[in-house]
Amino acid sequence: MGNLHEGHLSLIRKARALAGEGGLVLVTIFVNKTQFGPHEDFKKYPRTLKADLAHCRQLGVDIVFAPEDNAMYLDGHSTYVAEERLAKQMEGASRPTHFRGVTTVVAKLFNLTQPDIAVFGAKDWQQSAIISQMVDDLNYPIRIVIAPTVRERDGLAMSSRNRYLKPAERAEATVLIECIRLAKRLVRDSQAPLSAQTLKRRLGKQIASRHLAKLDYIEFFSPRTLEPAKRVGRGTHMALAVFFGKTRLIDNGRL
Repeated sequence: MGNLHEGHLSLIRKARALAGEGGLVLVTIFVNKTQFGPHEDFKKYPRTLKADLAHCRQLGVDIVFAPEDNAMYLDGHSTYVAEERLAKQMEGASRPTHFRGVTTVVAKLFNLTQPDIAVFGAKDWQQSAIISQMVDDLNYPIRIVIAPTVRERDGLAMSSRNRYLKPAERAEATVLIECIRLAKRLVRDSQAPLSAQTLKRRLGKQIASRHLAKLDYIEFFSPRTLEPAKRVGRGTHMALAVFFGKTRLIDNGRL
């Protein structure tokens, strides 16, 4: 959605490596209104197209497709693409219309740009799984590649929404990666799989110790199917969402 940071730029570099010097790398930039809820930050979401284009030129991007809103959604638009299984939990439970907007716009962008390979970031793990499912279900001849999450020096996952954080909130936002690291350590040191509910309570206390943090969810699941896990062991995936004031941040990791 633009406001490109090092996380996005890593996806462009990955795309170039996959395409080779003879291939074309195309970046789509579009702040998609249909994936925002009614009280979310669509209007204030950072739009920095001039700077984004400069980043793309510097990295040798061949094409930037940055359509206007009325080109993507005509008057009377009433057709949506909805994944019905993976999209119901985690982000889907907290933001009920979010993934319908994501799959709709990605399907439209795939139709318009016809890529051979599309690169997504692991930071939005559930989104990447849903896009992969959509590609399989709708017979798109596209290979989906998931690139690693890029983090700040203190471990906070890079996000355009990080700029919303006040200094005190930013200082506490590292609790997301701290929870992932704690869960990894507990799983590594345990002789047997751990109870998901017990682990959630332990991590919830970690988040509650931050005065400005408010937990939305912590979930443990299969990284491939997103099936919730009652017992947590090596290879289980973890995701969480935490509010800092009005800013909601997400992160995830393999345990």
